[in-house]
This record gives sequence, C-alpha cells and structure tokens, in this order.
Amino acid sequence: MKFSDRIQRVQPSQTLVITAKAAELRRKGIDVLGFGAGEPDFDTPDFVKEAAIKALQEGKTKYTPAAGIPELREGIAKRLKEKNNIEYSPSEVVVTPGAKMALYEVFAILLNPGDEVIVPAPYWVSYTEQIKLCDGTPVIVEMSEENGFVLTADLVESAITEKTKALVLNTPSNPTGAVIPKKELEKIAEVCLKHDVMIISDECYEEFCYDEEHVSIASLSKEVRDITFTINAFSKAYSMTGWRIGWVAAPEEYIKKINIIQSQTISNPTSFAQYGALAALEDKGKFPAMMKKEFRKRRDFVVSEFSSIEGITVPTPKGAFYVFPNISEYIKEDIKNDIDFTTYLLEEAKVAVVPGSAFGKEGYIRLSYATSMDNLKEGMRRIKEALQKLK
Repeated sequence: MKFSDRIQRVQPSQTLVITAKAAELRRKGIDVLGFGAGEPDFDTPDFVKEAAIKALQEGKTKYTPAAGIPELREGIAKRLKEKNNIEYSPSEVVVTPGAKMALYEVFAILLNPGDEVIVPAPYWVSYTEQIKLCDGTPVIVEMSEENGFVLTADLVESAITEKTKALVLNTPSNPTGAVIPKKELEKIAEVCLKHDVMIISDECYEEFCYDEEHVSIASLSKEVRDITFTINAFSKAYSMTGWRIGWVAAPEEYIKKINIIQSQTISNPTSFAQYGALAALEDKGKFPAMMKKEFRKRRDFVVSEFSSIEGITVPTPKGAFYVFPNISEYIKEDIKNDIDFTTYLLEEAKVAVVPGSAFGKEGYIRLSYATSMDNLKEGMRRIKEALQKLK
C-alpha cells in the first residue's frame, strides 16, 4: 500500500509517545513518574459532570448543529466579551472537539500548497504537523532563552515573505510558559496588519497567568479582531482534557467555512459534553482560579529545584504549567542530544519528560508540573540523583 504524500510528511506527537512509553513501563510494574502529559491532575469538577449526566438522562444524545448547541455558542460569545473584551456574535463562534481540531480546521480553510505559516519556536508539537497536513509550509522563527522565549514583532517581520499567510500565536506558551506583554502584542498586530497576515491565537492556557494579566490580541482593535482566529478550550481550565470541547471565534465569513468542515467530518461536537461545557461557563472562572493557586506553588518549587542543579538554567515561566530547562551542558559523549537525555532519565530515574527537540528547540526538556507536589518532590529527587551519576 502506498500512503499519501501528506501523511508521510507528518510525525506522531512526541508528547503522546513519551506518555505511552511511561504507561507501558507502569503496566510492567515499574514505578515511573510521568511529567510528560499536559493535563491537570485535578478531576473535572462535579458540577460539570452533573450537567453532562443530566443531559444524558434527559435524552440529549442526538445530533446537534455542526457548530454546536446555540446556548453554548451564546455563552462563549458572552464570555469573550466579559473576560477577553472581544465582541463576537454567537454566529462568529464554532464549538469544536477540542482546540486541536479548531486549529486544524483553521489551517484547512486558509492554506494552499506553498502557503507559509510563521511558527515561533519552541512551539507546541502539533502546529507544524497540522500545517503540513494542510499542505502548508511552517516557517520557524527562533526565540531566545535570554528574553524568556517571548516572541517579538521584529522576529515576526523578519520571517514574512510574499507567501506568508498566517502567524501562530500561543500565549501563555506551551512548552515555555512565556507570556507576551500587551505592548509587544500591539507591535505584532501592527506588523500583521501591515503585511496582511492572519493571526491564529491559541489561548488555551489563559487562565494560568501568574505574574501579569492575559491579553487576547483580538481585543486590541476591531481591525486586529478581523484578522484573528481566537482559539480556546475547556480542557485545561476545567480539567476536561478527555471531553474534547473547544472553540474558535472569528469573523463570520471564516466561521461559515469551518462549519462546512465540521458538517462533513465530525457532524458535531459530542452532544452531552457540550452541556457539561455550558455548566463550566457558569462557574465564571472560580475552578481554574483554585488550580492556578496550586500551580503557582508547584512552579516555584520546580524552578527552585532546577536552579539548584549545576549546569542547568531555567527561565521562570509566567504562565501555563510547564518548565523548560536548558540541559545542554549535560550533552556530551554518552548523551549526544536531548532525546538521549530524556531516555537516560526514563531508564535511570524512572522519570518521564519530553525532549525540547519535539518542540523545535534542542538542548532543553519540558516538564509538566500539573501533578501533585508529592510527585514533583520525588521526581526532582530522582532527577538530581540521576544527574549526580553523570558527573
């Protein structure tokens, strides 16, 4: 069987590969601590579960509109106005099976072969692969550890060509936790308006900003809003990663095209899960605020622990729930790259982390602190012990 050129251009998700390896070792009875997956350790709140159960019991198990139930689209539009200061009508919102599908659908409606999308590195693993799946070309711009991996307008402008169609923006960032300040967002928006570049704004970690407020780029002006796809989900904020409910908001001409894709692929997001998401909206952010308080403590602990290890530097993440330490000083004869380093930690320390090269940045690792403090304490103890053996 000859597979399509498209699928042969695409790599599997490295974060899921690492998670699967750790799970396989656990099935064999090996005590592995997993810091690879990007999902909160908190359970989905009861009020969300109860709303979904109620929907099931009331027979809300049939098809819904492809773009989602009207009341959820209305609720998301209202939230975007109240929380993000962006005016969207419900007809400018599509409910999707997670933010990942929203991103894919945006690339699918925008890209033709040869079109370029600017992707700041380090980047979330699926951006580049989804762009390739949609026949586009990812153009990587390197951000530096020195300025905390914050994207700048100058970097964006330096990457723009006549083929540039869009810019992917992710603040707070996965994997670095970097948050782009409002002033820099304004400059980036100016560049995109000047060059007619669409903005794809992934804001899945907006609830987890520790040192400054999250700013949605679409809130800067109507002109910026009209070139922006604002993408988010309930997955991280309400610990609903398995529910697969996200959304994209954009001018109606784009939303209509996305709706066509949904109607011809998924039919609709899962009916009863949408009612759970509706209940999450009614919480007004209290549940993620509780998680944020805990994540801040964990962040401070993990940054302090890595900072105490000779040969490792780690910028303090301002958002999300990851740290992205520089481990390049440990790359020597026996450990040739960051993949070898993560393999060593898995085999020697029984700790699973993700190599930075999976995110387009060699010489680093990503560790998720969305797990218990006990796990983090034990994990850091094991990492320190394993690294002592390399000296």
